[in-house]
Parts: sequence; C-alpha cells; structure tokens
Amino acid sequence: MTEMYPSAEPLTVDAAGLTIAGDRWGEGGTTLVLLHGGGQTRHSWDRTAAALAGRGHTVVTLDARGHGDTAWAPDGSYALGDFVGDLLAVLDTLDGPPPVLIGASLGGITSLCAVGENPDIASALVLVDVVVDVEAKGIDRVTEFLSAHTDGFADLDEVADAVAAYNPARKRPRNLEGLKKNVRQHADGRWYWHWDPAFIRGDDRGEARIQDKDRLAAAAARVTIPTLLVRGGKSDVVSDEGVRKMLQRVPHAEVADVSGAGHMVAGDDNQVFAAAIEDFLDRHEL
Repeated sequence: MTEMYPSAEPLTVDAAGLTIAGDRWGEGGTTLVLLHGGGQTRHSWDRTAAALAGRGHTVVTLDARGHGDTAWAPDGSYALGDFVGDLLAVLDTLDGPPPVLIGASLGGITSLCAVGENPDIASALVLVDVVVDVEAKGIDRVTEFLSAHTDGFADLDEVADAVAAYNPARKRPRNLEGLKKNVRQHADGRWYWHWDPAFIRGDDRGEARIQDKDRLAAAAARVTIPTLLVRGGKSDVVSDEGVRKMLQRVPHAEVADVSGAGHMVAGDDNQVFAAAIEDFLDRHEL
C-alpha cells in the first residue's frame, strides 16, 4: 500500500525587499525549517519534508537568496550575514513556538550562525554535514562544481552527466524531468544552473565565501539548544577530526553517522537521514 504524504503549499516572504520563495508542508506539531546547501534548491528536501510532515510536523523549506525561485541579490551580495538576515526575516513571520532549524552545508552554516548569535530563535538545531573545521579539499571540490559549466548545457542529459561526475555514488536518474528544478532554459535554448552567477564569482566563491571560521566558532560556542550533527560517512567535507573539534565547541551535541552518504546526506540516503531526525526530535520531545 502506498503511503500518502501531505503536499506542499508555496509561500513567499519579503526579506528587506528580497523575495524569499519556499514551501510549507503539513500542519500542526513542531515546525521544522529546512535550509539547503549551496547550489541546491528547496526541492532537495522534498522527500524529507514529505516524510516529516507525514509524521505530524509542519515543515517549511526555503530557497536561499540567489537560488531556485528566490530573488537574486540586486547588489550581488552573498556573504554569511546576508543569508543569516534572510533567515531571521523568515522566522519573524512564523507563528507558534521557536522552530527546529535543519540546515545542510550552506543552510547549516547559516543556521549555526543565526542560533549562536540569536539564541531564542530556535528550539533545536540539526547540522547536516556541517562543522567549523572543514576539509579544504572537500570545499574546493564543491566550489569547482559550482563554478563549472558557465556556458550551460545543450540538454538535460548533459546536466545529468555533470551531476553524476560530481557524485558518482548516486544513481543517474532515468527520468530527467526532475533536473528542471535545478536548471533554467534561457532564450538561446541552453540550460543553465538556477543560481545567480554572482554567488560563485570572486576569490571567495560559493560556499567558500561563507566559511567565516572565527564567526562560526564564536557562534558554536554560544549554542545551548539541543543539537544534532548528522554526518555523511563518505563526506570529503567533514572528517573525524572536524567532528571531534565540533564536539569540543558544542559539547552537548549528538552525532548521527549516515555511513553510506556523502556530503549531500539527505539526497544520498533519505530514509536513514529522516529516521535520524525523527529519533532526535522524539528524544527531545519536539
């Protein structure tokens, strides 16, 4: 028998003149706010959001500035403080008790900084393959992927090939229609990544731009709410040493290792990931 999940309803939030696009799943229970990684969209959370909403939670997924259906920054600004400000603007619009923040990569860095600097905004924090002390080679590989193919793709097959080359462990999709959530077809007929090219321009590009170690370390030291670090066992961004140092910074944090997943944990093993989140929420009665 096929399990039925709640469907998503679109939402928009004005963040100081920048329109943030998102989806709301389910109704009732604890509100969970899910923030994607650099180069992704809110749709990277669709399966996770549907599963968690199906278990009685209200789930909000957001496109970060310059990504997906959210507006591009008019001034081309994609610093850590910009993403934090956008998140705070969205949280101000939510009803009820403080939500649980669940952030992957860029979204996790944003959440960590926001919680450390504004301790009352969330009831719990889930960091998905996020630590303060990351592996430079892993970040470089992410940045290289985001920076490639600036001339676009001839068709969706080429898009699928590029994704498969970056993440060979993940099965290449048979139906390529889902890739349209990650690319846009321009007037020249070619397909281009959905994100603002300004996000990856300059010396500090993409996620490297928001790796403000001093600010993140200070924020981590001030986190007091229940915290879960979900680590991809095959991640090249988060190492054993990075986890060890993170636990020194946030001693009360719990760790869940998704052994078969890489840096994009939810997409690599969504079932195990969602179960780890639900177990954490249950133990903290959230």
